Amino acid sequence: MTLREQIAKQIRELYFGGTWTDSNIKDTLADISWQEATTVVYSFNTIATLVYHTNYFTCAVLNVLQGEELNAHDKLSFNHPPINNQQDWEKMLVKTFTDAEIFAGLVEELPEHRIWGIFSDEKYGTYYRNLLGIIEHTHYHLGQIVLIKKIIHQQSESPA
Repeated sequence: MTLREQIAKQIRELYFGGTWTDSNIKDTLADISWQEATTVVYSFNTIATLVYHTNYFTCAVLNVLQGEELNAHDKLSFNHPPINNQQDWEKMLVKTFTDAEIFAGLVEELPEHRIWGIFSDEKYGTYYRNLLGIIEHTHYHLGQIVLIKKIIHQQSESPA
């Protein structure tokens, strides 16, 4: 298996299952309603905000893989469209999973020599650094999502 195939495999496992941590985005989000996704717990970002935030940066790197300029700004990465119903939430999830699969597919097709090449601008390092950065970033926020979900479910089960 080539390095790019391994990275693509890790992206798919992160989103769709098969990681050695046995945690993935799709299974974690499967039983979260739109109300839970938009529930504020303490001063944390909502689950919906974290899903949007991780996908924002995945799409930024995806765009570079598609030959576009890098255009991402942290201040914009938390500004998701309103989620007012289950349909809005499901639309966000479909986009997230579709983008993840496209992203993994483009990584798989990336010429091996480009893995070590400069990503967009020298200050951002190599493609390898940025691809692994997306995986690390998404795992980090997946952990937050899991904890927020547990808190929400625990609070809803506790007697008032």
